[in-house]
Amino acid sequence: MLKLKGIHHIAIIASNYEKSRRFYTEVLGFTIDSEINREERKSFKLDLSLNGEYIIELFSFPDPPRRASRPESTGLRHLAFKVSNIEEAIEELIKHDVHPEPIRIDSLTGKKFTFFADPDELPLELYEI
Repeated sequence: MLKLKGIHHIAIIASNYEKSRRFYTEVLGFTIDSEINREERKSFKLDLSLNGEYIIELFSFPDPPRRASRPESTGLRHLAFKVSNIEEAIEELIKHDVHPEPIRIDSLTGKKFTFFADPDELPLELYEI
């Protein structure tokens, strides 16, 4: 069995970034931790907290496709789970015939992460804490 530690974050790709930014901050009351203009990707990344806890990454991408099932689609981008040891977690997934992508390194934090899919192809992530 996987040794999940909890949810790390929820990533959402907005079809209309400004509208979603206003909704999450002004309607739902999330606090902006940081906002990054990723010019090379023509994208924004907005980090949002609730009650001091980091919860949502809100992204924009030019003309994102409607939800298909990959991480760059409009809507819920992926659900990320915290793990202490990503290699052990991957071994557990493989035991259940679930094969994640190769481990990546987060360019902002230096932390390890990987993606895999649920039976309906919903993108899921393991993020090493």
